[in-house]
Amino acid sequence: MKFKPTEYKLMNVATGRIFDDEGWSLSDPQSSEPSLVRAVYANKKFIPRDDLSGIYRYANWMPVQRTLKNSCAPVTYKSKGLAKFLGLENLYITLSGYYPRIGAKFQTCSFKETEAFSVCARMSKKEDRVLIVQSAGNTARAFAQICSDNDIPVVICIPEDSKHDLWFHKKLNKCVKLIAVPHGCDYYDAIHLGEKLAKNPRFFLEGGAKNVARRDGMGTTILSFAELTHRIPDAYFQAVGSGTGAIAAWENAERLAADGDYGENNMRVYVAQNSPFTLICDSWKARSRKLVDLAPEVGRRQAEIILAKVLANRQPPYSLAGGLFDVLSKSDGDAFACPNDGIMYWLLMFRNLEGYEPLPASSAAVYALAQAVKEGRVRKDEYVMLNCTGGGMLGAMSKGYVFKDPDLILSPDLPEEEIITAVDSLF
Repeated sequence: MKFKPTEYKLMNVATGRIFDDEGWSLSDPQSSEPSLVRAVYANKKFIPRDDLSGIYRYANWMPVQRTLKNSCAPVTYKSKGLAKFLGLENLYITLSGYYPRIGAKFQTCSFKETEAFSVCARMSKKEDRVLIVQSAGNTARAFAQICSDNDIPVVICIPEDSKHDLWFHKKLNKCVKLIAVPHGCDYYDAIHLGEKLAKNPRFFLEGGAKNVARRDGMGTTILSFAELTHRIPDAYFQAVGSGTGAIAAWENAERLAADGDYGENNMRVYVAQNSPFTLICDSWKARSRKLVDLAPEVGRRQAEIILAKVLANRQPPYSLAGGLFDVLSKSDGDAFACPNDGIMYWLLMFRNLEGYEPLPASSAAVYALAQAVKEGRVRKDEYVMLNCTGGGMLGAMSKGYVFKDPDLILSPDLPEEEIITAVDSLF
């Protein structure tokens, strides 16, 4: 059966202006202030598609032109072990990872696959430019795997210190090129490198949080919850680096409320970071729309210290209209800072209680949930969604793996022309 592209328009969150997607629109060209744009779907009802497999069963609320192979949808289940330990009656865990026992078979063990399958499916089959993806680790692995499986040319920019995250079950297709910024650089430096490369018309930026396909791919986690429980969560927990996943969850909670069959959106959004890198947490605690000051050298050092390195982002979509500040404000949410020892404690405890190990970032979210319960922020009878954004890596890697080494290591301080020439020579 031929797939019919999803019908949608784009809306400027700040002004409400609705306009057509020009193919890869990341912002409203008429906007007078920084703002995210949001997809407005022709189909207002949440109707999973049983005729499509994997993540594309939620294609009605994904801005996609086609489907790709090897996708997997997030899996939501009612917790027993962790729920009993925390004294919660309605704790649901949404896993985007590898735990075949419950049907979770994400190849790269991370919910970043939800982004990749949505973003790459937004691209036309006729696209002849090369996609640029900037990543702290998990996003790189997801896009590398999906682009390799579906023959999509991509350049992935990562910090060299994150190259250990680039493991795969088999050697990647040659269409995937990995460019690293040197030891000591961080995610922000990888972003800077990619922006320089995008000055050449042969390459184009994926867009990060500004890409509606990225957010609505990630937002399938809450659709998985809603499909099982037939309601919107009372409380939502997730670890964040950029906060894009939490924004996506809120946006789909709004869509579910507008559907009319899932109740009102009274969901409180709780996010977690890994201390000492707590830029979002510190900014929120100060109730500041503007991010608090963080010197580059301090941010890089903090990123080296934390266990959940994917949670270190010096340029999150926090301040602009529709960003994380607005989400936390509208949802009456909060932010938690989890130390490294808290991550290790909950990683091991969660494995004992639920049967699989969460990734470090997910462990920070469990820490935040435990703190919220301890502080009385969550009632025992509330419907709680824990977004376990990755897990089961030990089980997945036990099947065998190979590493993808960087094709180039380039300083983000190099001139644009030198970066473009070096990367262009790889294709």
